[in-house]
Amino acid sequence: MPRVSVRNNNIDAAIRVFKRKVTDSGILMDHRDRQFFEKKSTKLNRNKRAAVVRERRRQSKDGQTRSKNS
Repeated sequence: MPRVSVRNNNIDAAIRVFKRKVTDSGILMDHRDRQFFEKKSTKLNRNKRAAVVRERRRQSKDGQTRSKNS
């Protein structure tokens, strides 16, 4: 669990630092993933769909940068 010290009674800054540490560590995403049971097949299908979307984005970016360079 990330820890943050409050300096000079500045709670707002400490909350910002804490939120950044939590998102960087991935604790919140891990909790959301484990909140409900998900079958392995469903998890695999979701990961495959996400990979397809990532690949399409990568290819569209490659196509845009290549057309600009030509």
